Amino acid sequence: MSNHYYNAADLAKFGNIGEFQKELADKFFAWYGTAFADSALTAKEKSLIALAVAHAVQCPYCIDAYSSDAYEKGYSEAQMMEAVHIAAAIKGGAALVHGVQMMNKVKGISM
Repeated sequence: MSNHYYNAADLAKFGNIGEFQKELADKFFAWYGTAFADSALTAKEKSLIALAVAHAVQCPYCIDAYSSDAYEKGYSEAQMMEAVHIAAAIKGGAALVHGVQMMNKVKGISM
């Protein structure tokens, strides 16, 4: 048994998720492939977006996969880190804007 929740070797097993429910896995992978194909955005652009989102949702498997993918598609370390900072700024801003909800609540109960 592993001493941690995230095992890097599990990323390579992702394709096996269909073992317990093949039909849904097939649909997911078909959709995933279509979503990441060149269209209005290039596959390269989508890779950098995926890297940023991976950090925002804090998925270590996705961070691993899209760090490699974005680098292999030609993004520099600086570009990749800037994307991570954008994700962090959006996530931080989202947390802070919910502070307005807290302020509204406190103002309502303090009257």
